[in-house]
Amino acid sequence: MSTFQSYWTQYFPPPPTFTEKNISSQTNKVFLITGANQGIGYELAKLLYPTGATIYLASRSEERTQQAIHRIQEAHPNATTPSTLKFLLVDMADLPSVQRAASSFATQEQKLDILWNNAGIGGAPLGTTTAQGLEGHIGTNCVGPLLFTRLLLPLLRNAAKSAGKGSVRVVWTASLMVESHSPPGGMNFSAIESGKTMDSSVDYAASKVGNLFLCHEAARAWSPDGINSVVTNPGNLDTEAYRYVPGFLRAMLRFLVLHETRYGAYTMAYAGLSGEVENGEYVWPWGRKGRVTRKDVREAIEKGAAERFWKWCEEAGRPFVS
Repeated sequence: MSTFQSYWTQYFPPPPTFTEKNISSQTNKVFLITGANQGIGYELAKLLYPTGATIYLASRSEERTQQAIHRIQEAHPNATTPSTLKFLLVDMADLPSVQRAASSFATQEQKLDILWNNAGIGGAPLGTTTAQGLEGHIGTNCVGPLLFTRLLLPLLRNAAKSAGKGSVRVVWTASLMVESHSPPGGMNFSAIESGKTMDSSVDYAASKVGNLFLCHEAARAWSPDGINSVVTNPGNLDTEAYRYVPGFLRAMLRFLVLHETRYGAYTMAYAGLSGEVENGEYVWPWGRKGRVTRKDVREAIEKGAAERFWKWCEEAGRPFVS
């Protein structure tokens, strides 16, 4: 597939084939969605609510999350097997918060069937940094989620002991900007050491390549435990990820290329629940098997860039692994 075709089919996907009609009962399953009080995470929780699962909505704001839970419940007044919705406090830009969130979850549950690493930032202002002095996009979108996932591994392993093959999954969130805006090889390792946002678009794109890299390494590392790793481009969606974009430009994007947020939930649901999805899969909108078309990014993975980035993120989070 040519680069133009790849861009076009991700900007303007065909209608989704995996929707709420394809999602069966998830009773006795435990799900965790980060960034679930708005945007894709909220729409995913809303989509899953009638399935009877236990769903943790993880975010930085209890007030906004409780409001989101109330809206979800109001949207499904006649659900016969409503899910149990719970709030989990976490800030992916602050690693002690990530550590506390994982500990809190472990006191409440014995297993975790699917973790959607959905929370993140994009287009952050120049100079953005995390509480631990990491560049804002890399810290929030990569280091925090990897630490969170590693701390939750015992519960993912517990779920895999009795779950169907390939059904316990970690879903990472990439973007079309992996293809369109990331530097040669996908990532400039010198740049991610800067400790602050130097170029909003490039730094965001590099963090999305980072999610691709983390998925690749997790698929290898955790497969023996029965845990599958999947990465998605949810699609170009009208979400608060564009909150830093000037109003006139956001209006133009909304008119030209942005889609309803619920379509991103279809992408994420397919990645987490479809039996078609395999370990290490790259899912395109709105729920299709895809691939990275940029040759330099694929070659970087083959030459060890993904492993190098995994180790870099591990080292950044090491002080917070008990």
